[in-house]
Amino acid sequence: MAQKLWDVWNLRCAVLMSLMLQVVLTALANSRKTRRNRLELTATIWVAYLLADWIAAFAVGLISRSQTNDCPEKNAVNNQLAAFWAPFLLLHLGGPDAITAFSLEDNELWIRHLFELLIQLAAVVYVFIQSLPNDYWIPTALMFFAGVIKYAERTLSLYRACLGNFKRSLLEDPNPGPNYAQFMEEYTALKASHVPVEIKIEKEPEKADFAAAGMIQTDQTQNTMHVDSLEYTNILVDGYNFFRVFKGLVVDHMFSFHERNESRKFFFSNKAVDVFFKVMEVELNLMYDSLYTKYGSVHCKIGYICRFLCTALTVMSFQQFASRSQHNIFLVDKIVTYILLCGAVCLDLVGMYNLVISDWSIVLAKGAVSSILIRLPFCKRTRRWSENLYQHSFFRFCLNQRAEWLNNVADFIGIKATLDEFKYKENYKWDGNLRKFIFEQLKEKAEKAQTTESVKEIYSARGEWVLLDYPSHYGYPSISSSLSDEVEYDESLLLWHIATEMCYFTSSSDDPNRKLCKVLSDYMLYLLVLKPTMMSAVAGIAQVRFQDTCEEAKILFKQWETELSSASADQLEKLACKKLMDVKTDVKPKLVKGDRSKSLLFDACILANDLNKLDKVMHEEGRWRMMCRIWVELLSYAAGHCRPDVHARQLSQGGELIAFVWLLMVHFGLGEQFRVEAGHARAKLLVST
Repeated sequence: MAQKLWDVWNLRCAVLMSLMLQVVLTALANSRKTRRNRLELTATIWVAYLLADWIAAFAVGLISRSQTNDCPEKNAVNNQLAAFWAPFLLLHLGGPDAITAFSLEDNELWIRHLFELLIQLAAVVYVFIQSLPNDYWIPTALMFFAGVIKYAERTLSLYRACLGNFKRSLLEDPNPGPNYAQFMEEYTALKASHVPVEIKIEKEPEKADFAAAGMIQTDQTQNTMHVDSLEYTNILVDGYNFFRVFKGLVVDHMFSFHERNESRKFFFSNKAVDVFFKVMEVELNLMYDSLYTKYGSVHCKIGYICRFLCTALTVMSFQQFASRSQHNIFLVDKIVTYILLCGAVCLDLVGMYNLVISDWSIVLAKGAVSSILIRLPFCKRTRRWSENLYQHSFFRFCLNQRAEWLNNVADFIGIKATLDEFKYKENYKWDGNLRKFIFEQLKEKAEKAQTTESVKEIYSARGEWVLLDYPSHYGYPSISSSLSDEVEYDESLLLWHIATEMCYFTSSSDDPNRKLCKVLSDYMLYLLVLKPTMMSAVAGIAQVRFQDTCEEAKILFKQWETELSSASADQLEKLACKKLMDVKTDVKPKLVKGDRSKSLLFDACILANDLNKLDKVMHEEGRWRMMCRIWVELLSYAAGHCRPDVHARQLSQGGELIAFVWLLMVHFGLGEQFRVEAGHARAKLLVST
């Protein structure tokens, strides 16, 4: 009975399931940019993405088999109709515009998708030939060509987004430079003839601006556009221009100082800080589109032609099928067919509308057209990333432990890190104060970065550069030693996080920098401990240090359990910090404990006590401001030294603050990406008379 039921309904259910998965992907794919770590959302998109290809390919196989299956005649799907269903599955294999790759690694499989394209094309053609003569051959052919276009778009998008191909597409023609041998031959000949000659060197002229390099200019004189719409359009255009120049960042592309100077000119202008961050949002959004969607491939003349052609073919196929006799088709199959047709048309129209209101279309449109697009529903985007800064606190982690048996079970099955992330991370919403502080600090550094040497020093600084502005710290050696080159980055970060928490919980200051300092500290620990793959380039043995330090803290907290248990929930961390800071630390912990354990607990206590003492002598300088500046420098060091592809991966997971800091550093010229300083030298031989 079950087998008979399966034989009757498997094909109908498979094609409808394939359509449903396309609807799910179309509806949810864009939310990946603005929502972070929502397990149910991520899992739904992931399952739909994996099943979509499998179900569509499986359904094509069922159609081929159904043409010779043993179903009773009264229940069988009409062979001609089944052949008409097959091209819909090609359309589904092409997928929605909003997602071609779930992760960056999917782009590397473009050649597999090309092979699957050829196989599925052959299978659909075989099914069609088997159904001949076919009363529905015209709508079938129309839908077939629409499916081919959609599947080819996806394969092309994967090919272009593959990092190797992406990098090759940015490479210019080989450049040997001016002909040195010929020049020296002429110079030597003139010298040998005793002709008075000298060499004059002229530098390559600066490019005028981005517009001279083929970029789009913002039109400040448009009177047909509302002020808000004009500002919105200008932000999109600026973001697009910078994307065109700096999209090679994700593949370690090399840039010239011409591009550096133009970028610095813009980011040193007198615009509001929020405008600069919105421009960077647009840049990162366009980068996301190029790596994870079809938009980067579709936005060209051929792409628009193919898209309109695909929509036209789908609508024509609908019309052709509806106009033909359907007397030999079961009612249930008619319903399935019209669901497929309506689904195809609706998904295509939704895709077309999303294409029209995308950032790409608004930028490439001109004048009045752009203003019309902006007024369309859902066009203006208030945000293009999650704006979440996840927090992880050392003391919250140590004082709120799970049961030991649960930890052991989670560790055994490999989900301990995932459970830790769900239990201990907290969320902080990105705000204007933090944006402004980070921007001002990096801008201040950029003003000092006038030479290649100073750029390298600032780029490599991880706190010690800030201390140069605070000479009063010299009386407290633990402050400078914790940030020196002799201490590994992960050790510095963990020391400063624990010390920051101790200072925060034992202080009653209402200084706004106190809260910013805690937010940055908790965010950096979140990256270091809960995102180790992202910080792998700078993490060192962070996991070992963190677990040893936590273990020492938990042992002490267990000894003080009686006192700590009497504290209220909001006073628990404060009491724990006070107890730790009361421990005498006259002798360095390493001398007493040796170096087998990598715990930094009491080294952090020494640092926290010195920071508290420093607060009493700094007066108006402000300890919390100094600590905030140090955290920005630690953040910028990590941002600049993480691998570029790591930042690209985060774009599909809601984005990270560290990616904005990385991009902002590049725009300020603080990085190792600028390696062409003067371009070609133009040497001329001047003969004296």
